Amino acid sequence: MVILFPSKPSILACGAVAGPVERKSVFYSFFDSVIEDERWGQKTNEQGHSQMIQEACDILMKKAEINNLDVDFFLSGDLVNQMTPTNFAARELAISFIGLFSACATSISSVIIASLLTELGASELAIAGASSQHNAIERQFRYPIDYGAQKPATSQWTVTAAGYALVGKHNPEYPSIIAGTVGKVVDYGEVSPFHMGGAMAPAAYDTITSHLKKRHQKITDYDLIMTGDLGKIGLKILKAMFAQSGAKQEELDVLRDAGAEFYGDDKAFQAGASGAGCSASVFFSYIEQQLKIGRYKKVLLVATGALLSPMSFQQGETIPCTAHAIEITME
Repeated sequence: MVILFPSKPSILACGAVAGPVERKSVFYSFFDSVIEDERWGQKTNEQGHSQMIQEACDILMKKAEINNLDVDFFLSGDLVNQMTPTNFAARELAISFIGLFSACATSISSVIIASLLTELGASELAIAGASSQHNAIERQFRYPIDYGAQKPATSQWTVTAAGYALVGKHNPEYPSIIAGTVGKVVDYGEVSPFHMGGAMAPAAYDTITSHLKKRHQKITDYDLIMTGDLGKIGLKILKAMFAQSGAKQEELDVLRDAGAEFYGDDKAFQAGASGAGCSASVFFSYIEQQLKIGRYKKVLLVATGALLSPMSFQQGETIPCTAHAIEITME
């Protein structure tokens, strides 16, 4: 479903923070803050996760020269059970809160809703984004870090990072959100939590092709189409799907993935990065900054999410996935 935003809500400021391992990221220099302690000085991973969210939002508000009383909505989610890190961060931020779960696609579903609220006149300023914390998420969806369990080559590294955008009324000096596509749930039968890229690539393909068709566009109308965390293998699958549909090399070159690029060619991270904080931290730092300096004029950001749980995996269910997209331009 494609949603148009005639008033062109703008991304007025962004905040992106990351953990110590993320110093190895190729996007490291674009992050606002990188902390040495994975737990942000807190007793638990989840408490540190909550502190990370607060810091990203504080940075964003400082850039915009506002405080929490100026913000109408906080739209956010994470991957921990019941999104407790985000809930507790919302408690401290004291902003009207809508908790969202689209797994790793939450970075974009939150911005779509923020844009809708802005378009309707219900919101002057809204903070939207997502986050993930490596230790907490790996323990929940795969194995506790202390186990030292071996992972297959298809696995990806959950990043410790948070990224948030301040969405408000149109300002031609800032990137503008023109349209968004709310993706369907697509399930190609993947069952392994160690092959997220393969599970999510079909959902990304479905959302991108739907957006292009409804908008009467082609891939090369964009300077960049970036997915969130398909990783190196998932990106190859996505490009193969487009190639089979007739896409030429110049079109395939427009397709990139934040997870595939996040840690560069470091083989320690196997197929690349994942986690809700992966797309959020890259989209709301690197991409925003490249738009503002004029390197990109028009981009399509597509966040992908695997909608599994530990229970669904244990019960032998396949992994349904989704992908949401926003079309952004810079005047």
